Amino acid sequence: RQLLAPFDADMAAFIHAEMRKHGVKLALGRMVKGFEEKEGGVEVLLENAAPLHTDLVVLAIGVTPESSLAKDAGLALGLRGSILVNDRMETSVPDIYAVGDAVQVKNYVTGEDALIALAGPANKQGRIAADNICGGDSRYQGGLGSSVIKVFDMTAAITGMNETNARSSGLDAEAVILSPMSHAGYYPGGRVMTMKVVFEKGTYRLLGAQIVGYEGVDKRIDVLATAIYAGMKATQLKDLDLAYAPPYSSAKDPVNMAGFMIDNIARGTLRQWRLEDEATLPRDGSVTLLDTRTEGEYARGHIEGFRNIPVDELRDRLDEVEKGKPVYVICQSGLRSYIASRILEGNGYEAYNFAGGFRFYDAVMNDRALIETAYACGMDKSDV
Repeated sequence: RQLLAPFDADMAAFIHAEMRKHGVKLALGRMVKGFEEKEGGVEVLLENAAPLHTDLVVLAIGVTPESSLAKDAGLALGLRGSILVNDRMETSVPDIYAVGDAVQVKNYVTGEDALIALAGPANKQGRIAADNICGGDSRYQGGLGSSVIKVFDMTAAITGMNETNARSSGLDAEAVILSPMSHAGYYPGGRVMTMKVVFEKGTYRLLGAQIVGYEGVDKRIDVLATAIYAGMKATQLKDLDLAYAPPYSSAKDPVNMAGFMIDNIARGTLRQWRLEDEATLPRDGSVTLLDTRTEGEYARGHIEGFRNIPVDELRDRLDEVEKGKPVYVICQSGLRSYIASRILEGNGYEAYNFAGGFRFYDAVMNDRALIETAYACGMDKSDV
């Protein structure tokens, strides 16, 4: 039901919107039953839907290990017929080695068996196998599945586990979602990216990350992949000393910002509510639903049931927010609602900040394409 299966569905929504923005029609969730050659093209037969008439069909449905030689030779096989190897890339038969898309490896985060069909791991495995064939003792540590793809003008990248897979593996996973600029907002040309950083509750072990955007995506995903490989806690991302000049980053890099957010959660200064919570939020008055964007932003779209008090007016209008009720706060990117949450907490309220902001909500729920640029406060420049 989504493109790019390694991504969480909420992050894949940005990719869907980018495709549609460029005129691509998506038929997600439709089962293909077969193909028939027709004069001048191919007819794609769908289950419970009319056929699609095409000039060309490209099958991009993943990689299946080509292990027939290993099977015929009696080597042990693993997931989906992949070749079983140890960390020296040696098969079940001594002195026979295998590498690349055909082998089963370990997921670096969980230690579980995995298939990671990517060129980077394959090349590293080749060197390890060659070292060992020549008498060395090199070992493969496992894969993160770090990858990046260009989708028209957008770049999408991932490393480690997504939130869905982390939870299905039994991990108590949580995530922060932010949409920082690729470099300092006051320097021309900055572009918005949306980041999702996944970590384990309690231990704050860094599990994975996904980023979509138009500039600086590959740089940040590589930093996060390095942090996972180094065994850093998610809270330590705030301490990374990363290169800064206005054309390239901000004094607090997006990776640092993710670390600050996770550290705030660890210290109890940030309580989140997530997209999956929205449908079950009470609309009976037992909680306060607060949108802290400007009146203009609110008028252009908001979540049903949320009342508007701009953050700049909140201190003077606290009497309009009933005490004794939890307050669920949202803004465009998450920054102004965080400020509002701190104001509320300082005045005795129990406040929860929406992870990702209305920009994230709008992309996932309403198929809105990622805005390309924004002000430092998080307001979309198109909203001014």
